[in-house]
Amino acid sequence: MTRPTIWILGDQLNRSIAPLADRTPEDCRILLVESTAKRASKRWHVQRLHLVLSAMRHFAEELRAEGFEVDHRVAATLPAGVRAHVAEFDVDQVIAMEPMSWDGREMLERLGVEVTRNNQFLCHPSEFAEWAEGRKRLTMEHFYRWQRTRYDILMDGAEPVAGAWNFDHDNREPPPKDGRAWPAITSFELDAIDEDVLAGMENTWGAAPAGKWPVTRAQALQRLDEFISTGLAPFGAHEDAMLDAEWKLAHSTLAASMNLGLLEPLEVVRAAEAAFHRGDAPINSVEGFIRQVMGWREYVWGVYWLWMPDYRTMNELAADAAVPPAFTGEAETQMACLSSVMRHVHDNGYAHHIERLMVLGNLALTAGVDPQAMTQWMWATFVDGAEWVMLPNVVGMALHADGGMMATKPYAAGGAYVHRMSDHCSGCRYNPKKRVGEDACPLTTLYWDFLARNEDALRGNHRMGQQLAGMRRLADLDAVRERAVEVRAKLADGTI
Repeated sequence: MTRPTIWILGDQLNRSIAPLADRTPEDCRILLVESTAKRASKRWHVQRLHLVLSAMRHFAEELRAEGFEVDHRVAATLPAGVRAHVAEFDVDQVIAMEPMSWDGREMLERLGVEVTRNNQFLCHPSEFAEWAEGRKRLTMEHFYRWQRTRYDILMDGAEPVAGAWNFDHDNREPPPKDGRAWPAITSFELDAIDEDVLAGMENTWGAAPAGKWPVTRAQALQRLDEFISTGLAPFGAHEDAMLDAEWKLAHSTLAASMNLGLLEPLEVVRAAEAAFHRGDAPINSVEGFIRQVMGWREYVWGVYWLWMPDYRTMNELAADAAVPPAFTGEAETQMACLSSVMRHVHDNGYAHHIERLMVLGNLALTAGVDPQAMTQWMWATFVDGAEWVMLPNVVGMALHADGGMMATKPYAAGGAYVHRMSDHCSGCRYNPKKRVGEDACPLTTLYWDFLARNEDALRGNHRMGQQLAGMRRLADLDAVRERAVEVRAKLADGTI
């Protein structure tokens, strides 16, 4: 009988994944497939595409060094690669871990691949479905507390340490004005594998990789250690702040490594918890970070599987505008906040969560950008992008295209929010306090227009009553809406 093949997908790059953990070089063969169709399917940010391909190729070399026979092939599609492998090696059995995408799981079923349970998250979709069953409304907070309790993280018996589950009130400080230095990260030297990947790049955009993103587990562990040592303590208070000169502030930048399997979420969570118990980081920073990893990240993973496949076609507000050219790198913008965020994205393939939600997402929401187009763009743009990540965050959180299944109200805001939480507005040609006129902030104009344009859809939302009442009291609402037509046109043609 021939040896079985373990097929490792490109976001499962860990020796501990379920089908590989107990294997030896003598009892299996390894398969990795790069799909040229997948590479051509989107206009990827070069750092996003490089990261995935380089990490795959580095993992293949690590397995070869361990003695495994590795078939790492390039094929037109993933199924074509598997079929060619089976034919060449006369394989009777192909085993893979449950993929991270709905389409991926359907593909494995069609191919007759033997599938093992996914162990790359703290909450399997089946466990999430059991937790969700019978609940009238799903809330991340309740899920997060359940996760903390069952994994015994930051717990004192049955109660949370420090007497509270949530320290968000300590983590909403505006950017400091003291000119402090923010934690630095190591840049990893590009090697021959990296150079070979870059030589094959086509139809990409953004700044070339400079070693910011770990492509091996050893590099990812180094990045984790750096964050715990230098980034975790200052993380919390200013996690919602935005600075023009700082692309990450004290954010961990670990999501890309976790999403590829280079880091396991529980080891990340336990490292942060240990720092708290050592007295190296305050509770607001540690709890806020752990909330992101075992709360929000796992919740997004759970609702993706619970609500698919219908979820990816939702468009409750009938938004149909294209992704603005200022987002895609095809136009400049005079909006200081958007210009800053897009420079961060261009240079790093990254923007932190408030830049994504309250600048990119907020502008897309109030301008009426199509949620499916926005999802595809973010998936291709960010180094930590994946369908399971972007669908709930874009369709549900940012664009309210699910009608409130995920967020109880739209995350729409005018320029006042950006003014309070960033250093962008002081040098901007647009005034965050103005909603009409050539120098009115586009975010402020579009915020009020968004409320008026979607009043019928939002009037049943009890959390929107105050905002809608304020919109109705505007004496210049007609002028605001006229200006909004101009703003949306300028966004569309790249002249805003």
